[in-house]
Amino acid sequence: MKSNRIITKSDLFAKKEEFHKQQAKLPFVEKIRILVQLQKIAHTAGRSSGEKRMIWKLDTPQGSLDS
Repeated sequence: MKSNRIITKSDLFAKKEEFHKQQAKLPFVEKIRILVQLQKIAHTAGRSSGEKRMIWKLDTPQGSLDS
């Protein structure tokens, strides 16, 4: 569903700042989990260009991070 709402530059930057503050509050393990997800996306995107990309395989005492 499209919205006809116009987003101002100041609104955009305020939302971006809030997003970054929320991301900064995440536990370290969750930040690493997000990083691994981004590595998987980059790996999938890099296949077409032939680039080799590394995806971390991490384990923690609570279990595997790469689900």
